[in-house]
Amino acid sequence: MRACPAGLSARFSMQQNAQRIEQALVRAEHDCVQAGQRLTSKRKHILQLLLEARAPLSAYEIIDRYAEAFGTKLPAMSVYRMLQFLADNKLAHKLETTNQYLACSHIACEHEHSVPQFLICDKCHKVEELGLRRELVDELHNSVARSGFTLVSQQLELHGLCSSCNGGKS
Repeated sequence: MRACPAGLSARFSMQQNAQRIEQALVRAEHDCVQAGQRLTSKRKHILQLLLEARAPLSAYEIIDRYAEAFGTKLPAMSVYRMLQFLADNKLAHKLETTNQYLACSHIACEHEHSVPQFLICDKCHKVEELGLRRELVDELHNSVARSGFTLVSQQLELHGLCSSCNGGKS
């Protein structure tokens, strides 16, 4: 089993990021084939744009970047369908609080994905994806069930300031 590699980051050179993007795209294609799904060239290009982005993107930002990068303007409904495909196949996440999308930081990993938790900086818009421990998720589900509430989504999005924007304070 491969260890979970570091995600894309400004800490890595452009060449290292390009290699990580290529690895993620190859893995995404493999996982789609294994699941009986098809990662079409347009879906792959959208995933590539998400992987290259330094911050989450809205569907309309993706439309603009797609036109710049690939010379074709996609209809908004098509982009939303492709983003839904990527989310359904655990290749991308939708941030509900901002209506933006980002590539899953664990595409190239072989471990089971945990429930994502997103730390969203309200100043620079950086997003960090963290996984929640299974025990914590189970405890949350049990607590919710005892209250009689039906949980529709277990994704957590926490807003605040990243260490760069709050002067390195924790």
